Amino acid sequence: MNVTPALDWLRGSPLLGLGLTLAAYRLALWLNRRAHGHPLTNSVLIGSLLVIAVLLGCGISPAEYMKGAQFIQLLLGPATVGLAIPLYHNLSRLKRAALPLSLTLLAGSLTGILSAVGLGAAFGLPHQILLSLMPRAVTTPIAIGIAEHIGGIPALAVTFVIVSGIFGAVIVKPLFSRLRLDDDLVMGVATGIAAHGIGTARVFLLSETAGAFAGLAMGLNGLVTAVLVPIVLGFMHL
Repeated sequence: MNVTPALDWLRGSPLLGLGLTLAAYRLALWLNRRAHGHPLTNSVLIGSLLVIAVLLGCGISPAEYMKGAQFIQLLLGPATVGLAIPLYHNLSRLKRAALPLSLTLLAGSLTGILSAVGLGAAFGLPHQILLSLMPRAVTTPIAIGIAEHIGGIPALAVTFVIVSGIFGAVIVKPLFSRLRLDDDLVMGVATGIAAHGIGTARVFLLSETAGAFAGLAMGLNGLVTAVLVPIVLGFMHL
């Protein structure tokens, strides 16, 4: 039986990217639970590695994969809006934390920008790569816009964003355990600023409240970073 026509049809079908993403994530969740939530078995990390392995092993191009994966990507907007529900339930707490939250956003955004550029410069990275590193702590659509505006490489900026998000999602739980911090607001805001959507998804599994504050911090950090990056560029003369 010749399976080539069926494989060719699947490669051109949206079912490929959609089915592969769901299957990889489901398998990654199962592995994470079997490992009792070990940080190195983070579902986003393992799921991403599984998808990459299949794409490379089967010679599937990113464009073919995105025909189906784009439908999952479209759900990011409604999912983010849905974070308003737990935020509403914590509205009084949010009002009390307005000033510290604002200062934390400013400090966190500046730290994300300066640390990335500083480390890149220390390793002698080219100018355009340094520009692509600057928005690495914001969510992907905002990072693309910032990178395009300042002369960076959007595709490279997306790569840095994904790596930063996965790293943050992996270390958030052991880091807070080591620091003996159990405040959901602190965890959420710190993760949203440092690890954007990927980190937000991770802490939402740990605490609905932390996930809500992470979503808020993620959105506000994108806005603050978009404003600060051109200012920082002006001072650093990059």
